[in-house]
Amino acid sequence: LAPEYPLPIAYEDSFEALKWIAGHSDGSGPEPWLNRYADLGQVFIQGESAGANISQYVAVRAGAAGLTGVRIKGVLIVHPFFGGTEMDEMYKFMCPTSSRLDDDPRLNPAVDPDLPKMACEKVLVCVAEKDSLRNTGVKYYETLCGSEWEGKVELEEAKDEGHCFHAFSKNERAEQLIKKMVDFITKD
Repeated sequence: LAPEYPLPIAYEDSFEALKWIAGHSDGSGPEPWLNRYADLGQVFIQGESAGANISQYVAVRAGAAGLTGVRIKGVLIVHPFFGGTEMDEMYKFMCPTSSRLDDDPRLNPAVDPDLPKMACEKVLVCVAEKDSLRNTGVKYYETLCGSEWEGKVELEEAKDEGHCFHAFSKNERAEQLIKKMVDFITKD
């Protein structure tokens, strides 16, 4: 990631990776395992923190571009990072071409005219009560609910937990969150 590979490279590389996967849909892609075993009609995209932001972008971009070869059934947005409320040095570093905090659709999906084109059937937004990014995750959920996107969106909140807690501790709430994510993927 940045500074060696500044944004928007992470976004573009992630979309290119999905296009590469889609290139296997006819069984003649460069990766034999994908050609033989992958069910590209059952694709899920998942990301945590900044990765959740990128996952959301990839799903929207796939829909806006009319990407064929994969069917994105769902996107898991876990403890997402979206734009904040202050134009701090980190934001200026990450988005040097943005003139305002709320004008970049990568960081503020509410201003993305392509949001209704998001290429998936359902989205799971996971937030944690003690995560400083909780409110931006809830706002993203509300944005999806109020948009013209025609999929199903769920919000899952873990009480008394912080950012990406399930990656660092093996407690009951971590197990519940992981089970919720598995259920989201395995159930229609």
